[in-house]
Amino acid sequence: MKTNTINSSKFISAKNLAKQYIKVRNHSVDICKSLQTEDYVVQPVADVSPPKWHLGHTTWFFETFILIPNLLGYKVFNQQFNFVFNSYYETVGARVIRTDRGNLSRPSVSEVYQYREYVDRYMNEYLSGNSFSDEILPLILLGLNHEQQHQELLLTDIKYILGHNPLFPVYKTKVNVVSPESQSLKMISFHEGVYPIGFDSHDFCFDNELGVHKVYLNDFQIADRLVTNREYLQFMNDGGYTDFRYWHSEGWEWAKGQQVKSPMYWHFIEGKWMNYTFSGLTEIDWNDDVCHINFFEASAYAAWKGMRLPTEAEWETASKHVNWGRRWEWTNSAYLPYPGYKKEAGAVGEYNGKFMVNQMVLRGASEVTPTGHSRNTYRNFFQTHHKWQFTGIRLAQ
Repeated sequence: MKTNTINSSKFISAKNLAKQYIKVRNHSVDICKSLQTEDYVVQPVADVSPPKWHLGHTTWFFETFILIPNLLGYKVFNQQFNFVFNSYYETVGARVIRTDRGNLSRPSVSEVYQYREYVDRYMNEYLSGNSFSDEILPLILLGLNHEQQHQELLLTDIKYILGHNPLFPVYKTKVNVVSPESQSLKMISFHEGVYPIGFDSHDFCFDNELGVHKVYLNDFQIADRLVTNREYLQFMNDGGYTDFRYWHSEGWEWAKGQQVKSPMYWHFIEGKWMNYTFSGLTEIDWNDDVCHINFFEASAYAAWKGMRLPTEAEWETASKHVNWGRRWEWTNSAYLPYPGYKKEAGAVGEYNGKFMVNQMVLRGASEVTPTGHSRNTYRNFFQTHHKWQFTGIRLAQ
């Protein structure tokens, strides 16, 4: 993924970069401290990667793109790890297919941690002894942001792994997630006009955010808050999942085929709705923002309310006037390149551009997004049927 490299080397010293590296890398380890060894290897579905693989893949990134080409005399930890921990980089060579990541009993969890320690030792040596060119610095920053992306995926995948265990095990007994206060939904109005969209700063961003351009928007309104569990339950109780009128054709086929009747992790037990959280199986907080909703469900709910989902340009325009960051918010925009987008050559160019098809944009952040890894220009993207992410709904009209 191309980064915004404008004068970036003038803003980050080698010392600060080394501290940032240690902080980011330690956080990945902290996320996994509550896991049992067996939890590291599980892959319940193709879209969920085992925690062990996340820890290895983020380490492989620094070894492959920073140490091997730039640190003189560096010896690869294990030549086979390129095959094991490469994700989708065709440029870098063959790899284990995604669906087989959970079949890898080896390397062991302890060996993966040895791999991290080995690469961290040489990365610290490299970061403490070098000044960085405008070419290398963006790649290091990309590696750090790449790891932060995987930290969110780690938590998302851990929740899926534990939440689909019939014992509903607790991940952490104390999770600092505060539900918003109950308040009536208000629509904020925006007048038609031409609005700037895209990233415009000296800081880091991903290449899909670059290319500030102007977008004409008609008059629109957007909700000042997200849809709550209580409001979504009303949709369920009104037969929302059984009425084709609210659904896209593909979404209707998905709902019927999967026989879905509620958000992911909801369970109707002894006459009461419960949901799985990081604290285990608990009663649903009806004032909390609904979560783990896919694009089909979000669109159906909006149609049931006589509204729609915002476009990503509307969302970005309104973002300074609403609270966001607790859920990734589905938009009604396909994931496409901005005007003037050019894919980088080589492996880095595979980060974003080749995924710009058959996916929808999500905006904002979530309760598991690492601190400092969100901005109102960030373009997340997923296929329409995915709901294991921390996704929610904001209405527009």
